[in-house]
Amino acid sequence: MAKSILPAPITLPSGLVAAIEHDEWVQDAIQLVIDGTPQSHVNLADPSELFFEYVRRIGHVIDLFRPEGDPISALHLGGGAFTLPRYIEATRPGSRQQIIELEGAIVDLVREAAPLPKRASMRVRRGDAREMLGKLPEGMQGAMDLVVVDIFAGARTPAHVSSVEFYELIRPLLAPGGVIAINTADGTGLPFARGQAATLSSLFPSVAAIAEPQVLKGRRFGNIVFVASTDSLDALDWLPRLLAGGPHPARMLHGSELSELVRGAKVVTDSTAIDSPKPARELFGRG
Repeated sequence: MAKSILPAPITLPSGLVAAIEHDEWVQDAIQLVIDGTPQSHVNLADPSELFFEYVRRIGHVIDLFRPEGDPISALHLGGGAFTLPRYIEATRPGSRQQIIELEGAIVDLVREAAPLPKRASMRVRRGDAREMLGKLPEGMQGAMDLVVVDIFAGARTPAHVSSVEFYELIRPLLAPGGVIAINTADGTGLPFARGQAATLSSLFPSVAAIAEPQVLKGRRFGNIVFVASTDSLDALDWLPRLLAGGPHPARMLHGSELSELVRGAKVVTDSTAIDSPKPARELFGRG
């Protein structure tokens, strides 16, 4: 089958270049690449198929934390190519979803290349995630089953969406038993991730970190998915099943093991927050 013609790359106000590219190995799949860093991957023929490792881990959270197939209310901070909103619509049809994306030009680029499902209940809001959190409808307070935080400027998470003040804006949105899933990237020694673990642990009774073992040991750069809930850890009977579906190898830290990761790390505040570290470009096979 001939590949479709994709829109031309665009230069964002930040100066970064955003492009939609065909996946060379997966038929009917595209990816959003920003400043040389792959940010989102979508299989247009089967949105329930997730490609990136960290996205698959978040996908397992989505699969397990509520009864299979039940619609949910979800808020996505960071839109990209709308991979997880598409996944939720495919696996939990009838879900109500809100998406906040800073770069309006990316929204237009993605919609041109891969329009959202017409019948899906998805609303896209354009603006800074932290600023937009204060402008959401009152009816969203205490109503979100899931909040996904996947905010990157290029390859880095901006400081202002990593502080306790930021997460304090999210916590009131969660429904009873609601879950927040955060994608974090870090490298040697995990200084950024440890700060995130300390910050989340100060706000939520249940926090877990999931990643490839060598990443959790701080031996190589990679993604760590944090899962936090308003429920106590004992109530999250689905949590141990997160690793069963892969991708492998995988490890999860919670309880005393997470406390060991947090040991010595300080809660991140607006006055101490910094951007996450930038990975080496060769991690993505690009010069």
